[in-house]
Amino acid sequence: MFSWFYIEGILILVGVNLMVVLGLSLLTGFTGLFSFGHAGFMAIGAYVSAVCTLRYHIPFLIAMLIGAAAAMIMAFLIGYFTLGLKGDYFCIATLGFGESVRLIFDNLEFFGGARGLSSIPMVTTFEMVAVICFLAVVAMVLLIHSRHGRNMIAIREEELASQAIGINVFRYKMISFAISAAYAAIGGAMYAHYLGYLQPLMFQLTKSTELTIMVIFGGLGSIGGSVVGAFFLTFIPELFRAFASWRLVIYGAAVILVMITCPQGLMGGREFTDVFRWIKKKLTGKKDENAAVLQEKGGQR
Repeated sequence: MFSWFYIEGILILVGVNLMVVLGLSLLTGFTGLFSFGHAGFMAIGAYVSAVCTLRYHIPFLIAMLIGAAAAMIMAFLIGYFTLGLKGDYFCIATLGFGESVRLIFDNLEFFGGARGLSSIPMVTTFEMVAVICFLAVVAMVLLIHSRHGRNMIAIREEELASQAIGINVFRYKMISFAISAAYAAIGGAMYAHYLGYLQPLMFQLTKSTELTIMVIFGGLGSIGGSVVGAFFLTFIPELFRAFASWRLVIYGAAVILVMITCPQGLMGGREFTDVFRWIKKKLTGKKDENAAVLQEKGGQR
């Protein structure tokens, strides 16, 4: 049997990944911009917050916000030059950014260089992660259902048509990119203060790829899908840790199986409310209203 301490540690990692995946979901699932550089924003949040708490003794929550602000500023700078790119070109640009950030931290002695940073205050707790993730999900739901969120979805569906009806496409892409970076940085800050140690190798391209897979696995355009993707793809490798060399093989096989059986992801763009509504409809035996209308018209003919 697994001890609660072990399960609690995995749940903290689920929360860390969920924060980054939520931000990436806003950018990829709701705005239509694929990024393979979010490990870089995660690294910025982790290192900046760690330096604030370790060397300047700033309280963790304030340090976390400073890390998020630093990531947003970097997103504005990178976005100004790259958001005009289309499709794969933007994806490649973010990939280069993520690797550049890792190499910068790898060579700056102020941040510990290749040796990394140690003795970081380990203040991240399960309760803290749960509260931050809950507030992050609520904020994301409110954003998606606001006018700004609907404009982002419109850009994802048809960029030229969105521009034609007066939506400032570049502005909303920039907002989405910046918020996404802030979420990733908050996840990175919690990660640093949970492990108590940082090294640039933690934020390689593999990490960015893993986060993107979580978004696709759960379902693009679904906040609930982000939660499901982060939960399952953080738990699966841990559950099979006893198999060591076969662990990642099982992980990859599970992802492929889901992609074959559910090409749109586990949630397929739906939310938990849609699932609950479908279950309630099945349990109560209520028919779909549109189906009832069509049936009635067929009878009249």
